Amino acid sequence: MSELNHKKKPWYKTIPHAITMLFCIIILVTILTYIIPAGTYERIIIEGRKSVVPGSYNIIPSTPIGALDMFKAIPLGFKSAAEIIFLVFAGAIMFGFMEKSKAVENSVGTLVNKLGLKNKNLIIVIMTFVFGFLGVAVGYENNIAMVPIAAVLSLALGGDLILAAGISVGAMTIGFGLSPINPYTVGTGHQLADLPMFSGALLRSVLCFVALSIMAYYNVRYFKRITKHPEKSLGKGLDISGLTLSKPISDYKITINNWLVISVFLIGLLVILYGVFNLNWYLNELSALFLIIGLLCGIVARMNATSMSETVLKAVSIAAPGAFMVGYATSIKVLMETGNIGDTISYNLSLILEGLPLYASAISMAVSQTVINFFIPSGSGQALATLPVMLPLGESLGLTRQITILAFQIGDGLSNLINPTLGGLIAMLSMCRVPIDRWIRFIFPVLITLIGIAFITLIIAVATNYS
Repeated sequence: MSELNHKKKPWYKTIPHAITMLFCIIILVTILTYIIPAGTYERIIIEGRKSVVPGSYNIIPSTPIGALDMFKAIPLGFKSAAEIIFLVFAGAIMFGFMEKSKAVENSVGTLVNKLGLKNKNLIIVIMTFVFGFLGVAVGYENNIAMVPIAAVLSLALGGDLILAAGISVGAMTIGFGLSPINPYTVGTGHQLADLPMFSGALLRSVLCFVALSIMAYYNVRYFKRITKHPEKSLGKGLDISGLTLSKPISDYKITINNWLVISVFLIGLLVILYGVFNLNWYLNELSALFLIIGLLCGIVARMNATSMSETVLKAVSIAAPGAFMVGYATSIKVLMETGNIGDTISYNLSLILEGLPLYASAISMAVSQTVINFFIPSGSGQALATLPVMLPLGESLGLTRQITILAFQIGDGLSNLINPTLGGLIAMLSMCRVPIDRWIRFIFPVLITLIGIAFITLIIAVATNYS
């Protein structure tokens, strides 16, 4: 009888291991190359970037993927994701030096001591919005080095690594995905639509703030649950070595040496921000700066050559599983390109939208972008591949260009919370040592809530002729 009365677990709590899940997607994409016709749009170069020519879709000879090519896509995925993979290693090495110097531990311990253990919930809310603002204003992969700080903070408060991911990865993904000033999605979209750059920011800002508020509420709610019932923690068994505080909160203070290490880190971040916004720096430059910051932190902390070498290897060993997952996930992108089915999926989704009622077409456009995002995880890449098709389609359906771009941003931005093919997400989760299967179990209720709110926002946009 006990078995009959046993409640079934929700499907999102029985998600398979990340390796298994991704391999199933690899097999699925391989099978799809035999079912979906190969096709392509013509592309032209606009300001140095390839953009789709509307109405240029053509079917081409099918390029089905055999068993050998399916497995060959895995090493090719690692080759394609080499820059992100090394960024994971470089970020881990930098944090390894900071962790070894005790600067992070002492800083977090002192922060919690000053704010008081009675204000744990407030600290979680504040830090969720801080990381969210980093996503809004700074970017995505640019913030990868900040994630381990959330891990130390969460454990210091009595939380777990899943909460750390909620505070940092969840907030930054939402902030970046719904940012009113996102240059990769909104910026590219406005360029393609000939709209004023970052126009319509008020509605986007309200949506972003509400979404971050929900993330903060859910983080606090999860923290209260695992505090009362530790057995309900999704972070059980995850490696927390090097991230926990080693002494009572009241004993923490920041030493002069710690201040020097923190100063090197903060100056390095300022240099990175300047390079990103003024010198077009990207992944390789970020990796180089992370290594430089790490080396300077080791020198300032007076570490000898042997200690520094051991720190590097320890950091690499901790980051290796996450770095592997980045390359492994990227193999799906390689399969899509080899099978030439990405453009066919985009084209057929656009055909489905034709003839739908006005409100349904706006929501369906967001849903279609969500589907496409799992095959084209790059925000700017997806914008250049789909918006030249979606913008004129939206106008023919009666949607303003601003609404089409908002639907694109919602579909792309929110689905990134659970997108196993997004290298940046996998990389950030690896920095706080959280497997994507556990992450999906945690974040899925938040995603469903945010999708509902986003759809209401789209309905309001259509009703007010948002432009």
